[in-house]
Amino acid sequence: MAGPDQQQLFPDGGTPEDLVVINDRGAIRTQDGHRVVLVVGIPLAHYAVGDRMAEAYAMVSLVEQGWADQVQVARAFQVATRTVRRHQRRFEEGGLVALGRPGGYPRGRPRLTRAQARLINRLKAQGQSNCAIASRLGVSEKAVRKQLPRLGWERSRAEQTALPLPDPVLKPEPAAPATPAPSESTSDPNLSASDAPSVENAAPENMAASDPNLSACQTAPEADQPPIISMDTDPADRRGDRLLACLGVLDDAAPLFRDGQQVPRAGVLLAVPALVQSGALEVARHVYGTIGPAFYGLRTTVVALLLLALLRIKRPEALKENSPPELGRLLGLDRAPEVKTLRRKLAKLASLGRAVEFGRQLAQRRVAARGAALGFLYLDGHVRVYHGKRTLPKTHVARMRIAMPATTDYWVNDDKGDPLLVVTTEANPGLVKMLPPILDEVRGLVGPRRVTIVFDRGGWSPKLFATLIGQNFDVLTYRKGRCRRVPTRAFRKYTAVLDGHQLSYSLADQGVRLLGGKLHLRQVTRLQDDHQTPIITSRRDLPAVEIAYRMFERWRQENFFKYLREEYALDALVDYDTEPADPAREVPNPRWNEIEAKLRKARLELTGLSAHYGLEAFTNVERRRPTMRGFKIANANLAAPLLAAFRCYARLAAQRAKVPRRIPVEQVVDGPVVQLATERKHLSNLLKMVAYQAESDLVRIIMPHYRRTEDEGRTLIQNALAAAGDIEVRNDQICVHLEPLSSPHRTRALAALCDQVNQTKTSFPGSPLRLRFAVKPPPPPSLAFPGARLARTQPDNSGEG
Repeated sequence: MAGPDQQQLFPDGGTPEDLVVINDRGAIRTQDGHRVVLVVGIPLAHYAVGDRMAEAYAMVSLVEQGWADQVQVARAFQVATRTVRRHQRRFEEGGLVALGRPGGYPRGRPRLTRAQARLINRLKAQGQSNCAIASRLGVSEKAVRKQLPRLGWERSRAEQTALPLPDPVLKPEPAAPATPAPSESTSDPNLSASDAPSVENAAPENMAASDPNLSACQTAPEADQPPIISMDTDPADRRGDRLLACLGVLDDAAPLFRDGQQVPRAGVLLAVPALVQSGALEVARHVYGTIGPAFYGLRTTVVALLLLALLRIKRPEALKENSPPELGRLLGLDRAPEVKTLRRKLAKLASLGRAVEFGRQLAQRRVAARGAALGFLYLDGHVRVYHGKRTLPKTHVARMRIAMPATTDYWVNDDKGDPLLVVTTEANPGLVKMLPPILDEVRGLVGPRRVTIVFDRGGWSPKLFATLIGQNFDVLTYRKGRCRRVPTRAFRKYTAVLDGHQLSYSLADQGVRLLGGKLHLRQVTRLQDDHQTPIITSRRDLPAVEIAYRMFERWRQENFFKYLREEYALDALVDYDTEPADPAREVPNPRWNEIEAKLRKARLELTGLSAHYGLEAFTNVERRRPTMRGFKIANANLAAPLLAAFRCYARLAAQRAKVPRRIPVEQVVDGPVVQLATERKHLSNLLKMVAYQAESDLVRIIMPHYRRTEDEGRTLIQNALAAAGDIEVRNDQICVHLEPLSSPHRTRALAALCDQVNQTKTSFPGSPLRLRFAVKPPPPPSLAFPGARLARTQPDNSGEG
């Protein structure tokens, strides 16, 4: 029979209040200021309550010996799981002594000295961020942040002034805009009359004064842009603005930024100045106006589509793989628009049918900015293969060497390979047919000055050349068809340096006449490995080496198509909608093609039999068959198939002559004649074109600071745009401190890019906050590789000298 002590330690039934169960194998019993850890009825540890070292050792013993896991131990001892892991790490590093760590500041960790505090105060007064100060002092950002209140600093936030809500009742006369009465919001002497909100966009001043919840809004710097209202104070909670959008009061949410450390993809904000300079937002506002009351308005939608394209989020469906709150921080919103929302906005813009005008005005802005560099324009068609279920006309896909259902878009690029204009066609017209309307658009952009158009053999047409030359255009293309080879003695070596490239060609320069001698052009032929490449042009003022160089630079456009297919998903199907097409449009006659295929087969058979019959006639021995009659009798077995093949060929040729080569498409397609909707795809192409132009502008900025810009420039920019960074909102600035790149020379190029972008003094669209960029200094080697210093200090126990 158990004694009284044993009965107290091992009760008969029930669970007393001082017993804590760890799991089915262990428990903790507390009594009279002492604690016992029992495992399968055997004491594992016994210590006084309050002995932190013994309690920590008990936790470690339970986990290390396999009696319980970390979660069970943490729940039983009422601590966090992280605390159990920390006890295990300390025990492994320093044994039992390390578990008896005293309270207070850890020993061995340096405190901030008075000199460091003074340096923090001075650097903060200069406007440097907490991260930059911490990197300079070699401490954590948290230490600097905790030290600033002790020095009298308060955390600065951007003052985002509220604009009054519009009065839904008051509707002024459009001819005589009223001047707002002077109030507290317009009493600033630095504000002009144009900066004050008009009656159309602002309510009476007593509305703003009577509602204390109205706050925080960032207005766009453009004078002609209507002010954006906001009633939110927390950038992470935009429920107020969403309510205004639901009530039909808000057309677009104002961007409100907040501080953040290690914000993913913060580097994409580097492209915002280039996007603003492209005029895409201003043109979109001028062409589309507004897309109705919405939280994600026109400006937010355009900025989101451009930044997503630069981040290689190639289609709206890819947003499912990204975090909306993280992307929203880059737009100044609590959440970025999701898949359905973005597709709905694109459909809304496409329903307005203004993509052509949008692209035309974008091209006008580009020409105005780079008009002097548009002496050569490269024009080529890009075939987008279609893999859906609709019946579309086929066209030849050069990169796949096969005819497939597809649609063709025609692009106009400058001599650097950057796109200027895109034309989305309804079907697949050839380049000869598309050149006149496209060049009419070009003439409206560049004015009356003479421009050289560079294209491939698909546009070969001497009649078209004569027309274009009469319209003050110059042509530069490859010669198509058979032509007489140039004698080898006519070639000579040409060397030159153009655009920084050392060139060496073997060329022959001569004149040619086309159209029966009516059209006199210039032919420059290149000789390479006994292969001659003739180039036709109307330019007589340029040296032959430059003619060849400009023609061969057409591959920049081919590389542009390849880059956009891979990086921007140029061939992606934006929507599945169809629209009626012209039923009278002529297409190749399938019946004619069928007869032509049989005719080619019959011609091949006839050629083979004729060759065999002719070989027999050539090898005929005249002594045996001196007459033709004898030869025919001897080769009657060959003549009969030859005669049958000839009759078959003649019959097929007569059938083909009766069949028209092209017929209306309504005679070929069963059912209504439709085509893929072009408006949304055209708009998507234009936005991708603007994103590519912005990327090209950034590449040109780093060119003096990065030697391998031509080979790796776009890769560097792509890595910079995807880099993480710290965002800090100051009084009138959004400071972005980017992480260093993979190597010092790439980091230096990024720093130079930040300096150049800062000189533009660009504000984020829809906000008065100016963007400023910097690159964090790289950490010291001892901090970057903590294991390296530890490895040098460990003794060598290998036994070798």
